[in-house]
Amino acid sequence: MEQRQYFSVGLTGGIGCGKSTVAEMFAALGASIVDTDAIAHELTGPGGAAMPALLDRFGAGYATPDGALDRARMRSLVFQDAEAKCALEAILHPRIRAASLTAAAAATGSYVLFVVPLLIESGGWRERVDRVLAIDCPEELQVARVMARNGLPETQIRAIMATQITRAERLAAADDVIVNDAGVAALHPQIAVLHGHYLEFSERMLTIPSQRL
Repeated sequence: MEQRQYFSVGLTGGIGCGKSTVAEMFAALGASIVDTDAIAHELTGPGGAAMPALLDRFGAGYATPDGALDRARMRSLVFQDAEAKCALEAILHPRIRAASLTAAAAATGSYVLFVVPLLIESGGWRERVDRVLAIDCPEELQVARVMARNGLPETQIRAIMATQITRAERLAAADDVIVNDAGVAALHPQIAVLHGHYLEFSERMLTIPSQRL
């Protein structure tokens, strides 16, 4: 396992579970947030560091007029073509990982919260964090939230969910769970309790750096 000087939590959950909302609430309590989706958008935006490799592999037709990745076209491709999906991941994942670890090393918060939608699915992330925190809610609620937020049809949302591990598998892999099925007010006490635990874990790690929590 990589040597770190900070305590870290990997926050994950299926689409529509409320990862961004929960991350913002932890940030308000003093955690440093490293959002891998935000890093991916930066890497694939106009002039992004991953764009030359992506266009070399997939062609100029996968860029928007301003030079960003055409995410809708790429999403359609990788849903249909497993080889293309692997190629995309081979380009993006190492760059996302490197940028995430650089950001974490520079973080000044009480601890680092990595927001990684596919943390469990990707395999390698489990060894890079000290705890895995899963955000959980019923699948029907996931669908309803994404339909309201993004306007996607239910069939497309369920296709995305089908590429993620099941709710039961995610819960089984998690060290900690936040249930997000009753609004923001119900999140506050759950987050407060976990934040207190994470502060204790962080202090313990600083005292005994090799300790696994």
